[in-house]
Amino acid sequence: MHILVTNDDGVYAPGLLALAQTLRKIGKVSILAPDQNWSASGHVKTMHRPLRVKQVVLADGSQALASDGAPSDCVALALLGLIEEKIDLVVSGINPNANIGHDVTYSGTVTAAMEAVINGIPGIAVSLDSPENHHAHLDYQPAANLASQITHHVLQKPLPTGVLLNVNVPYLPLDKIKGIKITRQGLRVYRDSLDKRVDPRGRPYYWIGGEAPTAIPEEGTDYGAIYAGYVSITPLQLDLTAWNVISELESRNWA
Repeated sequence: MHILVTNDDGVYAPGLLALAQTLRKIGKVSILAPDQNWSASGHVKTMHRPLRVKQVVLADGSQALASDGAPSDCVALALLGLIEEKIDLVVSGINPNANIGHDVTYSGTVTAAMEAVINGIPGIAVSLDSPENHHAHLDYQPAANLASQITHHVLQKPLPTGVLLNVNVPYLPLDKIKGIKITRQGLRVYRDSLDKRVDPRGRPYYWIGGEAPTAIPEEGTDYGAIYAGYVSITPLQLDLTAWNVISELESRNWA
């Protein structure tokens, strides 16, 4: 089996290396990832400029490809033929922070997996719920081991067409993780604020800031699972249609 590994933190991110090293135990791994950090980039398709790709060497001496495009660009490039050998599965990560609730629309990690599904290839996004303001070394190995377990399962029993998996792993030793739960998207609470400043030439500029987002640990949700010490697997699809309101909208007099 041939697995494409990518991320949104950049090709040299330690989470990507831990993921690739572990997945090599179950199949061939190719890496094509951004050459810089694209966190919170969302689903990007670069159309206004050419994309460049170069070969790089990772910390373990293995080779990878790095692009100046977004995570979703990297997946598109690979699946459109930049990597000639057929790819069976795309795994994106390991992101150092959880991607839960509405995060999935912002996350380059998740939207890379979405790009795989658009191209007819199964996709898995893997994120680690590391502590807020954790500046020390992160241990990605438990999440990498679990990602490998989930990847192996998906390779053996493929996902339904059009479905990707959003995997979030609590920041715990492997023997402290209670298990795996299949979940729905939870509610992420954002506390964004606008910070207006003035540059030395008197022109205004802006930062979108505020406190770090929180979440509600509701039973059955992604955050509820990781809060309780479980791995969360949320199946996602790209059809965003609000089917439950179609009949009501059809009944209105739009004229």
